[in-house]
Amino acid sequence: MIRLSQEHLQTIRIHAESTYPNECCGIIMGYLASESKIVVEVIPTENAWNTEAAAEFSGERTAESKRRQYAIAPQVMLKIQREARDRSLSIIGIFHSHPDHPAIPSECDRLYAWQGYSYIIVSVQNGKAGEFQSWSLDDTHHFQAEAIENII
Repeated sequence: MIRLSQEHLQTIRIHAESTYPNECCGIIMGYLASESKIVVEVIPTENAWNTEAAAEFSGERTAESKRRQYAIAPQVMLKIQREARDRSLSIIGIFHSHPDHPAIPSECDRLYAWQGYSYIIVSVQNGKAGEFQSWSLDDTHHFQAEAIENII
């Protein structure tokens, strides 16, 4: 389970709608509790997907654009990782949008996901953010739905 506030969801929603028809992306910072991940901050980032980013990946993904792919620049990940550490927090997940598609991970999402992270996907239909779903990888590297709980 991942626990986050309405404010966190609103930050993701605004970022997703502002980048439509391209995918948005961002980092989820927080900590692990006994039975859940607790979100402290969501950090919208630029979708750094470009031909240089595509060269790092193999297969069909290289032909896609920001409309169907996202990348977070490595230097951004490092910067936020340091900030999290300085605050005694961790990066606990990534969020991104699926423009005009459901909030279900693609095969590319699965191939490039990291175990231990939550992946929140928001579906954006015709520019309007809708369904949110969180996913995490199981021991066989397949996504399993993860409950989202709103906290105050």
